[in-house]
Amino acid sequence: MADAPIKTTDEGDFLPFAGHPVIRVLDRCTAVLNALGTLLIVGIMLAINADVIGRAMFGSPISGVPEIVSMSIVAIVFLQIAHSLRTGGLTRAEILLDRLPPRARAGLETIYCLVAVALCVILFNGLLPLFDRAWTRNTFVGAIGDFTAPIWPVRLVMLIGTAALGLQFVARAIRAGLAVAGLSGRKGHE
Repeated sequence: MADAPIKTTDEGDFLPFAGHPVIRVLDRCTAVLNALGTLLIVGIMLAINADVIGRAMFGSPISGVPEIVSMSIVAIVFLQIAHSLRTGGLTRAEILLDRLPPRARAGLETIYCLVAVALCVILFNGLLPLFDRAWTRNTFVGAIGDFTAPIWPVRLVMLIGTAALGLQFVARAIRAGLAVAGLSGRKGHE
């Protein structure tokens, strides 16, 4: 017997729509983090251009641009990774998944998501002491007298991004579990 087609929300996403209000709030928070990451990209582009212009036209670079850029790149990854997962943009090989029937594919996706949740918990627990150390010791990058910036904000962003990614994996595991059970979403979304 063939499996019934599953209604989806995103192009390339085979999982059913999860219209629960908690999932919608999570998705909005994830979108906000993504937007902050995009603004940070614009900010470092402006800083790099100002630094290049300062070097070329005035013979004086802007202090701290390399440090700001290196910390910002890490922050951008953690701000945007949960949204990449939510929208199906996280890199993955689907050569095997594409050949499986919908329920088997959803079952494998459930396992994948649960393993990813466990990895996010491990990552979060590994990052927490790093944040605590950076906060309590006021660790910074740069050179005293020239430019210094605290590290704790980036460590905090890493914690927030990891938590958001883990929660998106939980939401995806729930959606995959619904697909395994043969449920394609709530009334009005089928």
